[in-house]
Amino acid sequence: MADEAKAKGNAAFSAGRFEEAARHFSDAIALAPGNHVLYSNRSAALASLHRYSDALADAQKTVELKPDWAKGYSRLGAAHLGLGDAASAVAAYEKGLALDPTNEGLKAGLEDARKAAAAPPRRGPSGPDAIGQMFQGPELWSKIAADPTTRAYLDQPNFMQMLREVQRNPSSLNMYLSDPRMMQVLSLMLNIKIQRPEASEPSQSTPPPPPQQQQTTPPETKAREVEPEPEPEPMDLTDEEKERKERKAAAQKEKEAGNAAYKKKDFETAIQHYTKALELDDEDISYLTNRAAVYIEMGKYDECIKDCDQAVERGRELRADFKMISRALTRKGTALVKLAKSSKDFDIAIETFQKALTEHRNPDTLKKLNEAEKAKKELEQQEYYDPKLADEEREKGNEFFKQQKYPEAIKHYTEALRRNPKDPRVYSNRAACYTKLGAMPEGLKDAEKCLELDPTFSKGYTRKGAIQFFMKEYDKAMETYQAGLKHDPNNQELLDGVRRCIEQINKANRGEISQDELQERQNKAMQDPEIQNILTDPIMRQVLIDFQENPRAAQEHLKNPGVLQKIQKLVSAGIVQMR
Repeated sequence: MADEAKAKGNAAFSAGRFEEAARHFSDAIALAPGNHVLYSNRSAALASLHRYSDALADAQKTVELKPDWAKGYSRLGAAHLGLGDAASAVAAYEKGLALDPTNEGLKAGLEDARKAAAAPPRRGPSGPDAIGQMFQGPELWSKIAADPTTRAYLDQPNFMQMLREVQRNPSSLNMYLSDPRMMQVLSLMLNIKIQRPEASEPSQSTPPPPPQQQQTTPPETKAREVEPEPEPEPMDLTDEEKERKERKAAAQKEKEAGNAAYKKKDFETAIQHYTKALELDDEDISYLTNRAAVYIEMGKYDECIKDCDQAVERGRELRADFKMISRALTRKGTALVKLAKSSKDFDIAIETFQKALTEHRNPDTLKKLNEAEKAKKELEQQEYYDPKLADEEREKGNEFFKQQKYPEAIKHYTEALRRNPKDPRVYSNRAACYTKLGAMPEGLKDAEKCLELDPTFSKGYTRKGAIQFFMKEYDKAMETYQAGLKHDPNNQELLDGVRRCIEQINKANRGEISQDELQERQNKAMQDPEIQNILTDPIMRQVLIDFQENPRAAQEHLKNPGVLQKIQKLVSAGIVQMR
């Protein structure tokens, strides 16, 4: 997935592994070539590798895909500046600031670009100035921020003041080399590890040994010095920062313990661990969303909702990942569904799921939304159900039907069905209204629904048969009437219906209908899947040929009940005429 590759790239970039970061971002781009953020990230990684031409190409693609995104112009300016094109860098930063006037990164970049543009051409610096010039490039800030051993320096005002002084006057670098933080940054910029003897001494106040003593250092000491130096404990961290780091680590352990308890369905213990994690670190909303999931399992839906609301609010403050915000909203929606007692209670749950989907379109959230909407609709029907009021509306519809006010009758029949959707009589009555208004498809649908609810209801068969007869589908109408006669053999309406259908079929066979009417019947019949299957059946095609060319063979075919039934179907539909 592109998101997974992007996350790996971000992690590699933060660790200073820029080549690896660029590879991961390239993998993500292959999966999502229209994502402007991926090109922006790869541009930053390439710039950190001093591959400014490639970084420029990615920055240009970023602003092409998202011309209203200020950060893209920051990448564009950095790439131009790395290539020595200060004028283009100034133009890029100015475009970005036009979109986001308060962006500090763009302001700092524009200041660097203007200085570079205003500086007269000169010979390359040498000596201390040459080293000091390394602090002028746009990659300085990204390298310091990306390296875990220097990242915290950016929050220290006295260090930032030193760094800006070196930027203004590269020659002043020597003044600050006694500061271990400046040495650490210099080591980072030179991409080498500078040995600091004082780092291994027990006290900073101990004077360095004279040169003669250094030369007489025992062999085992020399061997220890040439060994790879382990990553030092960041000596720049304040006590407060160290405590914060330790608390975060302890919070993660509590979270892991909570997850293990949750899997064992030891919910009380899981709650305790997540609560402790939250007390240690309130900057990770996953502790809240995990505790909310436990509350759902325990049936404590109100507590779940409180945790989810807190997670969303805190997540907004921390600018947390949209997926985490979506997760909190989804769990809140789940709790609201559990609490719903009426159809109106589902409204806020549905709204919550919709908000979750605007944050991140998750298939699970979408499924929960669809289920909530379906449950709301079913509950609405149950709440509206009232057979007594349905009968009253049906009677009103009957009165309007007698007065031949069919639209008004349909209105009352429809209301009756809302009150009681299981009454076949109402569907039958409304089908009659549709028939009077010439709305045959709607009438046929109601008649079929009527028979679905009560297959023994004779009036349903007469309604359906009448509609099919009016649609000149005499074969289907006769089948409907005959089906009704199986339940009510003496029903006169059904018997009359069969008789009328036979008359129309015989008229067609005797050629007593117009060619246009015959053509119309045949066209309708050809749309019937059953007729189509008969005509495409190789055996039936041979039977029809024999009827024309070999009457004796045709008579033999008619002895087969299956063939006889299909021939009768074709005759009734007007496809075949028997004379």
